[in-house]
Amino acid sequence: MDSVGPGWGSSVRVGPADVPFSSFAAKGETTMSPTDTVLMTPPTTDSAHRVAALNRNDKPFHVVLAQQFDRNTIEQLCQLADMIRSIGGSRQGTQFLRTMLSHRRAMLYFIQPSTRTFLSFTASCQIVGMPYNEVRDRSTSSEVKGESEDDTIRTFSQYFDLIIMRHPAEGFAEHVANMLNESTRAIPVINAGSGKDQHPTQALLDIYTLMRSFGEESGGESRAPAEPGAVGEPRTSVRAISGSPNGTRAIQPGARFHRNLFAGKTIAFVGDLKRGRTVRSLTYLLCRYPGVRLVFVSPPELRIGEDILDYVSRHGIEFEISDDVRSQLGEFDAVYMTRMQDEWDLNGESKSIAYDRYAINYEMAREFKPNLVIMHPLPRRHELDPRLDALPQARYWQQVRNGMWMRAAIIASLFNVDTAIRDHYYAYYTY
Repeated sequence: MDSVGPGWGSSVRVGPADVPFSSFAAKGETTMSPTDTVLMTPPTTDSAHRVAALNRNDKPFHVVLAQQFDRNTIEQLCQLADMIRSIGGSRQGTQFLRTMLSHRRAMLYFIQPSTRTFLSFTASCQIVGMPYNEVRDRSTSSEVKGESEDDTIRTFSQYFDLIIMRHPAEGFAEHVANMLNESTRAIPVINAGSGKDQHPTQALLDIYTLMRSFGEESGGESRAPAEPGAVGEPRTSVRAISGSPNGTRAIQPGARFHRNLFAGKTIAFVGDLKRGRTVRSLTYLLCRYPGVRLVFVSPPELRIGEDILDYVSRHGIEFEISDDVRSQLGEFDAVYMTRMQDEWDLNGESKSIAYDRYAINYEMAREFKPNLVIMHPLPRRHELDPRLDALPQARYWQQVRNGMWMRAAIIASLFNVDTAIRDHYYAYYTY
């Protein structure tokens, strides 16, 4: 993957205090809270130039911004994720997938707390056979000796072929991608969550979950292929074929992803929308689908940012701002719940917000549409009643599992082994 960066990217200005990212290590601090971090100001160039700096040959080289993904790329990744989950359902298929990237290595640089995203990426690396290492605590790195964070990451780039990073500073993943573009060894960067700004791989797994859910609703060939051998998951129709690696072949997954399953659907985002990066990134992706209607339900203090509303308007997507989830619940085809993001508080201001009004409980289930899709990026608090878990509308646990397959698809695509996976799938797993 050694390559000379093409010189893309723009300089990234550090916040008003001009405090470098290495300042925390220089002070000997081993932990960083969001309120301690100086947020990086995103580049002032327009989105098209920012996307161009992150892509090569009209496809993502880094995965940093949700705006990098057009509708065709989204659908190709969803299809590939379905193929990987089908192939990975057998011992032979799993062994095949593990040959794909056994010659590459990944670094997971997670200095912001994470459970699902971290484990999802480790599982994804394992699926495609990519060995990985991790740094989750700055106290174990040379940053405590005063090394700049840029130098730490440049060091990673000499040992590894991919950097997957979660960082509390907005814009830092983009800064790293641009920095590596200009280095003598440009390697891909995956943004696994940056400040309050972006979480593109979460958005991709979210739209994958919505597509699978809406595809099941529409029935027919749009149903998702099964994971042969998976325990406790519904299976679609498969039939035995002599010579196939696992004795079965699945229905081809393509048709579902090449139709606009979002036209006529109303999708609600509920909760702390001002500071929720998952909502921002998923909104960018949903704007690729004409005919979808978005409802942003939140306390007035936590409304979605004007930059997102401007983006939605420019793409001709119908939207509504609301502060009442109960009165419209029966209209929604999907509800994306979020917790209070109070880790970003400056002075405990979240305590004064009546967040209980932005919760869904079991008693509200009578108002659900039969095919409602309830999602949550997790972790949850009191905004989502655990008694809802057993209902068919609850899709947040499937959402977690979908992330593993989607992230495996993203990694496979970045390293151009997606064609080999597709060829294998069509040779052995379809009829």
